[in-house]
Parts: sequence; C-alpha cells; structure tokens
Amino acid sequence: MALFKKRTVGKPGEWYYCLQHQKVEEGPECPAKDRLGPYASREAAARAIETARDRTEDWENDPRWRDGDKRDAQD
Repeated sequence: MALFKKRTVGKPGEWYYCLQHQKVEEGPECPAKDRLGPYASREAAARAIETARDRTEDWENDPRWRDGDKRDAQD
C-alpha cells in the first residue's frame, strides 16, 4: 500500500474537459480516465464532447473501417 498518493500535475496552457465533473480545467486536475485533452485553448476544451461526437461519426462512416460489412464480402 502506498503511503503517498501520486497527484496529477497540471501544465499551464493545456486545457482538459473533465467527463465526471463536466467542466473545463487548466492542466489536468482529475485522473486521465475521466478527462479528454489536452486542448490548446479553453474554448476547444469546452467543445470536447462535440469534437469527440464528430470524430466518432466520421470514423463510423469511413468505408475503410467497415469490418464484416456485407458489401466487403461481395467484392
């Protein structure tokens, strides 16, 4: 058992979005499992959920990543 808990160290100028607290933070305040980032600005971190949603949609609609698609089996 560790005597000291390792604290997350933040860097000024790096912005994160905390999924657990649903807020923007400068430098990581929460564990990595609970945050998105780093982002270059507070505004970009505030749009983290929207950015992740857009990237997921792009990935799901990318024809190069359709494993097991019926169209791939016919080619």
